[in-house]
Amino acid sequence: MRYLHTMVRVQDLERALHFFCELLGLEELRRRDSENGRFTLVFLAAPGQPEAQIELTHNWDPEALTSGRNFGHLAYEVEDIYTCCARLRAGGVTINRPPRDGRMAFVRSPDGISIEVLQAGDPLPPSEPWASMPNTGSW
Repeated sequence: MRYLHTMVRVQDLERALHFFCELLGLEELRRRDSENGRFTLVFLAAPGQPEAQIELTHNWDPEALTSGRNFGHLAYEVEDIYTCCARLRAGGVTINRPPRDGRMAFVRSPDGISIEVLQAGDPLPPSEPWASMPNTGSW
């Protein structure tokens, strides 16, 4: 058995790609458009880790996407959690659970997918504005 990917549906593919690639830092590995099925699949992964992929599925016909608690979150380890959260925040992303502890933060993708951001190695020392920033919404 071999892990392949996790699939999430997205309503606006360009907005989702901006979030996952430009702001979060994933790389597009491949893309497939299906005229007959009326969908686009885009496979992403963290740099140098093609074995841990996320598949963005964009159905061309409008549909309402709902989320449930049965899906928890995607998690990514980063070199500097404060730099990552600052980049996300500058890109208009709400930091739902700020990295007050220098270790963990949560944000949501444009389609409401919960993303956990974890500091690689030991937690960073507490730093403002994160140390005193309250939680916003849910994750």
